[in-house]
Amino acid sequence: MRLILLSSLTALLAGSATAAPLSTVSSVEVSISPELQMKAADDLGVKDVERLAADLRRDVTRELERTGVLAGGRMELVLTDVRPNRPTFSQLGAQPGLSYESYGIGGATIDGQAISVTGEVTPIHFQWYDSDIRQAWTKSTWSDAHYAFNRFAYRYGRGESYAAR
Repeated sequence: MRLILLSSLTALLAGSATAAPLSTVSSVEVSISPELQMKAADDLGVKDVERLAADLRRDVTRELERTGVLAGGRMELVLTDVRPNRPTFSQLGAQPGLSYESYGIGGATIDGQAISVTGEVTPIHFQWYDSDIRQAWTKSTWSDAHYAFNRFAYRYGRGESYAAR
């Protein structure tokens, strides 16, 4: 009896090991809105904004892979707006009187959609901008934008929905 039970358990385990695992990788695509592209070309700096889009993609991908939310699905995000805490390199070059010691409230706005494996589309709208300038003097150029990306990724990865209203 034990031999039969052991052989059936072995066969069951061998069969499950060869079965194709579910895809846990989510595809994350990040684009930059046309308005932000113009703002980047005129003021912020194209390289900075492109780097921010890559950082957003990296942060969201990391959290989705870690938590398994949207497994096998894809997320299409649009970086709609970003505000730096300090002047960017491009801004400092364009305005000689501007100082890196200047500071302000930063943040970001993210729009897009999450598409599940079954094809269900959930629109996304998330924005976060700091509301207190008293701590802004301690921050680097894109601190609040990075915080917004991390906050979005963390919360979405934990199942919170940011459906556009």
